[in-house]
Amino acid sequence: MNLPNKLTVLRMILAPLFLALMLIDFPFHYFAALAVFIFASVTDLLDGKIARKQGIVTNFGKFLDPIADKVLTTAAFLGMMAAGMNQYKGVVWIVMIILIREFAVASLRMICAAEGEVIAADYFGKLKTVMQMVAIIMVLAFEAFKPVLAMLLHTEITSVLFLGMDILANVVLWVSAVLTLLSGINYLVKNRKMIDYRK
Repeated sequence: MNLPNKLTVLRMILAPLFLALMLIDFPFHYFAALAVFIFASVTDLLDGKIARKQGIVTNFGKFLDPIADKVLTTAAFLGMMAAGMNQYKGVVWIVMIILIREFAVASLRMICAAEGEVIAADYFGKLKTVMQMVAIIMVLAFEAFKPVLAMLLHTEITSVLFLGMDILANVVLWVSAVLTLLSGINYLVKNRKMIDYRK
């Protein structure tokens, strides 16, 4: 359990805490959830950099890092659904796309593991994760600041502003969903030779 792997495990531990902060209604709970999510996202940046810089990249880390990312981001998308954020119309479909992609890639990883190969996250996969995290941070920030803006600004201004924020968040969410789908297809195409249909 080197430092990068400890950071990866910490990210998984933070996921349920983040989800609880997101769903339990108390003053400024979205700010608290946002802070935890950003901190957890930073651990994703640090664990890979530290592992590569110190030359301590392990198969355990390659296996666990993408799982920790999925646990964190899936917690956020499920939180959006559970919190009734109906302004994000496609969140149910986004979760569906993510789950299909993750089941497919996880199955591929198990096949490769049986052959002694470990599939690490590639550039496309990392880009997908970054885009998902950006979308989630945007949604959390918007939800956190909406009550504050509602107190400071006129109702007519906030109604237009909130509509623009919701549209922007929806666009970014769907961009992340498209990247998720494309990264899954990329994994399957790149590693198609590992799948022996005769077995």
